[in-house]
Amino acid sequence: MESSSTRQQAQAALAATVASLQSRAWTELAELVAFKSVADEAQFPRSECEAAANWVAGALRTEGFEDVALLDTPDGTQSVYGYLPGPAGAPTVLLYAHYDVQPPLDEASWVSPPFELTERNGRWYGRGAADCKGGLIMHLSALRALKANGGVPVHVKVIVEGSEEQGTGGLERYAEAHPELLAADAIVIGDAGNFRLGLPTVTATLRGMTLVRVQVDTLEGNLHSGMFGGAAPDALAALIRVLDSLRAEDGSTTVDGLEDQGVWDGLQYPVENFREDAKVLDGVSLIGSGTVADRLWARPAVTVLGIDCPPVIGATPSVHASARALISLRVPPGMDAAEATKLLNAHLEKATPWNARVAVEQVGQGQPFRADTDSPAYASMAEAMRIAYPGEEMQTAGMGGSIPLCNTLAALYPDTEILLIGLSEPEAQIHAVNESVSPEELERLSLAEALFLGNYAESKR
Repeated sequence: MESSSTRQQAQAALAATVASLQSRAWTELAELVAFKSVADEAQFPRSECEAAANWVAGALRTEGFEDVALLDTPDGTQSVYGYLPGPAGAPTVLLYAHYDVQPPLDEASWVSPPFELTERNGRWYGRGAADCKGGLIMHLSALRALKANGGVPVHVKVIVEGSEEQGTGGLERYAEAHPELLAADAIVIGDAGNFRLGLPTVTATLRGMTLVRVQVDTLEGNLHSGMFGGAAPDALAALIRVLDSLRAEDGSTTVDGLEDQGVWDGLQYPVENFREDAKVLDGVSLIGSGTVADRLWARPAVTVLGIDCPPVIGATPSVHASARALISLRVPPGMDAAEATKLLNAHLEKATPWNARVAVEQVGQGQPFRADTDSPAYASMAEAMRIAYPGEEMQTAGMGGSIPLCNTLAALYPDTEILLIGLSEPEAQIHAVNESVSPEELERLSLAEALFLGNYAESKR
């Protein structure tokens, strides 16, 4: 049996190796961030995603991965797969990340260029630095550290998705058609994050989501507001009424028939911390009821993502014939996303005034997820995080975002343990301008993952 001092020496050596890899992590993350890999050809050319996918495939081949392949998924994007064999009889662990990113939004609001990794005030800024190109670098650093200290003790599969942010479900459908490809004893999803910087956290639940486009039509064409306004039905005004019907006076989500009184019993999110993390302006109230954790992790939440209507500059005095909006509805565990979609569609149709014509089109959908935190893999991760974050214990939290692949994997492999970790703590500002990653967090989580793989291999002997 390994002595305590020998084990501590091995852990220290692993930590030193991870620290020495930080310079390489910066270099590779900078290369990855430079790809404008938004999986939406209306915004960026497909070649950017293809280049990013090829970079990932090259990195896996360099690390000795076998069967490296660019998988053409049904949504027209590519995911990258590779397999690294481990010792005979060892368990298999699947490591997940995604190389596609959210669009940069208002590039003028970025302090530094969004696709140029920039170090500032102890953080690394760039689109995808935390979500989730940094997640891939975390996996690579963990594996490299293990290889430098005796070898990787498990069989490793890596899958790096190319359309996670678009929610188009390509990898889910590919996995369903090739169920043997991603089969593993444990899966580490590197697309979540710590509840707070420096507080090691696994994510126990994910909200599901539905994405719909609603269009309201009232006239054959726009009309002069002076000649027709007051009697002609304005499609934009009708749409505004529809969207307003989705919220109560306090801002709570109100979709007819959708339960909205869920309670979160785990780690709580103090109001003052949330206000600071969300950068809520002084004097502006939060919306909804219940605790912040209730609102984020246990209840549905609707968001209007965009509206097609004329901008103020250049607007004409017109009654609008047509207007449309893109609506996201997040649904908590215990709620079926397909049923929530039906209720949302029915609500939108019922709320449309003046007998206006309304059409609702589903754009995307994903089910919520709940992990089994009592599984042996979580014990292995708790021990690993205890070492990687001295003086801290692993916490369990929810996450308001959605990773639809989790439910697909849980359905395909019901006996597989699924853990969610990652780099997206509040200061990272994922999906917003000036996204960043903490290099200290990247180092600690890379170490935690390396330690976890060792712990997990031991637990399966």
